[in-house]
Amino acid sequence: MAVNRSEHLANVLETHRMSHISSLVNKYKDKRGEIKEALEAKYNSDIYSPLNSGSFGKHTAINTKFDLDIVVPFKRYSFSTIEDMYNGMHDFLYEKYHKTGIAVVRKQKVSIGVLFNADKDGDQIGIDVVPGREISENSYVDIRDLNIYFNEDKWGFSKGTYMKTNIQSQIDTIKSRDDERKIIRLLKIWKNTNSESYKSFLLELLTLKAFDKSIITGNLWEKLEGVLTYIKDNVTKEDFTLKDPGNQSNDLIKNFEQWERQNLSDKMKNIIDRITDNSENIKTYFPVNKDFEKSESYGLKGSSGLSIPKNDQRFG
Repeated sequence: MAVNRSEHLANVLETHRMSHISSLVNKYKDKRGEIKEALEAKYNSDIYSPLNSGSFGKHTAINTKFDLDIVVPFKRYSFSTIEDMYNGMHDFLYEKYHKTGIAVVRKQKVSIGVLFNADKDGDQIGIDVVPGREISENSYVDIRDLNIYFNEDKWGFSKGTYMKTNIQSQIDTIKSRDDERKIIRLLKIWKNTNSESYKSFLLELLTLKAFDKSIITGNLWEKLEGVLTYIKDNVTKEDFTLKDPGNQSNDLIKNFEQWERQNLSDKMKNIIDRITDNSENIKTYFPVNKDFEKSESYGLKGSSGLSIPKNDQRFG
């Protein structure tokens, strides 16, 4: 019997809900809160209130892979340089958590990773802390712009340089867009299931642009198909742009060669064609999380493990 594609996708989203792993999420929140308190005690009047970001902050997290990030907005004259800010916060976290044997602390691309030792349940909680400095004195209060430091060559930026961003703007852009968030979660499930290397932030912006630039309506499968079709038809165009809502001069698509754009377009076409030819194929691209699949007799199954994101999958 043919698979009802929209019902299947709804079940996929249901089985990937964060509420199924609430006890683990609470552990993440506790560690995030602990780090926030330590940073506020250390830097006091040199920072504004730390901000929750990442997929959890945007409500696009899935329970097979998620992250809890903290953005720490430093005031303009808290450090003489943005590099000093990055290194200074790393040194503080290293002294507090790494040297005391509580966690592994390491520099990453734009963040400081804090990976706590496994607890009695075997869970290792990882929190990414992103320091940013306001552009000019007292400007953060009104516009929320920050400069973030690049510790590695990444996304077209060289090690030692910095970029303006606005995390709050990124969050606000998606905050009330429920349909878009559903499609983003589905694309993240596809990405993780099929070991695709695309940044989640890229998939997020592609989805938002598809909804903004084309008519996306219908049931869940029709909306997903509309987004896939938009990406297929537009990502290879020479004038196609994908602007970061936190920094309009940051066009993410510029980091892709033309053959990479074509490859992405071809993948979208392949998904559409295969699912159209045989609805059963939807399970390959968008599988349910079997740990939480509904059972007629027993309801939801229990949890197994959770994979912590690799470094290059974090921040956005």
